[in-house]
Amino acid sequence: MTLWRWLLLLAVVAALAAFGWHWVAEDPGYVLVKLRGYTVESTVVAAVLAVIVIVALINALWRMARWPFGALSRRHRRSSRQRLTAGLLALMEGRNGDAERDLQRAARLDSLRGPALLAAAEAASRRGEQSRALETLDEAAQIAPQAARVLRARFLRREGRAAEALALLAPEADSGSLTPGGWREFALAAVATSDFRRARQALDPLQKNAVVGPRAYAALESQVLVGSLLAAPDAASLNSLWSQLPKTQRRVSTAVDAYARRAAGFGMMLPAMDEVESALRREWSSQLVGTYGSLSGDDEGRLRRVEGWLDAHPNDASLLLTLGRMCVRIKLWGKARKYLERALALEPSSAIWEALGDVYVGDGDNVQAQRCYRNALALARGEAAQLAPHELRGPLDTRPVAIEERSEHGVPRLRE
Repeated sequence: MTLWRWLLLLAVVAALAAFGWHWVAEDPGYVLVKLRGYTVESTVVAAVLAVIVIVALINALWRMARWPFGALSRRHRRSSRQRLTAGLLALMEGRNGDAERDLQRAARLDSLRGPALLAAAEAASRRGEQSRALETLDEAAQIAPQAARVLRARFLRREGRAAEALALLAPEADSGSLTPGGWREFALAAVATSDFRRARQALDPLQKNAVVGPRAYAALESQVLVGSLLAAPDAASLNSLWSQLPKTQRRVSTAVDAYARRAAGFGMMLPAMDEVESALRREWSSQLVGTYGSLSGDDEGRLRRVEGWLDAHPNDASLLLTLGRMCVRIKLWGKARKYLERALALEPSSAIWEALGDVYVGDGDNVQAQRCYRNALALARGEAAQLAPHELRGPLDTRPVAIEERSEHGVPRLRE
């Protein structure tokens, strides 16, 4: 397509040149110049060409005359660019003293002054020279005020003065003029000060501007949502916050988990169960399964539902622990022991040993219960368990349960 455009343009230029030549050939015009007894006669075309040539010659002579005087400035520019390059490389290599020296020298060139001073301030901060870093930022703020403000907020946050960093960026955040990097610093400072309302304010700009990668954004979003939900002072505030969150944020598994736990703390068991069940229907999460098991209420009815999940996730230790805890609450000691021993065979943990201890207490075997509790305490301390699962009731089948494979239509596949 570009080639055809060039060909069309050349054809148009050729046609205009042809018509122009014929128009000039019919009447080339006449120019007469008299100066101090000298007379010059010419056509208009020749006079225009002569003027163009004279201007070009004057320009060339002027450049030649200026060349010696510009040699020093060219050397200064070349040297400054080299120092900027060397300073940035030294900064990346951790040679912060060399970096600061080279970058300060590079800042003598006006066109490089802004970025060189910002990088020099970073080098000074890495050396622990905070006062010098802030002084350098004051100079950089005269050229690049927004970048200097963001970098100053970063320095304050690194020093543990997140509240000052948040106050520094808040005016621009409220007006919506904050730079992408500023939104990141604003969010981190808000999280550090537990100002989760401000942190939620930064999530949308961070996502739109792709300031961080998908994984880093997901981690930050999860941290902000969990902190916001757990900080809700009462049930009304929690429900109001949850209803105001966008649909995509209400589907984050960690946010659902935080909401369910906080709602359960306020006695709202049914809303907590509904949110967890909806989330598990969308996407399986061992964390949410554990949370679901910790919720109390109608354990007999929920037990059948959770046992149905076992068909699709037979090797999930969290699911087995949840089943064991629910069986303990309704005093199904034999079934609880089967689930918990299976969970220990797959993935031993302090919580599973503790739940198994509750089983033996309910079954009247205090000796075994004490052994289980000792194991739970040992694992919680990071020590080795003193009792193996098979020592409780004999050898256990520790082979993973085979997961049934199904097609996209739900039809079981035959194994080869």
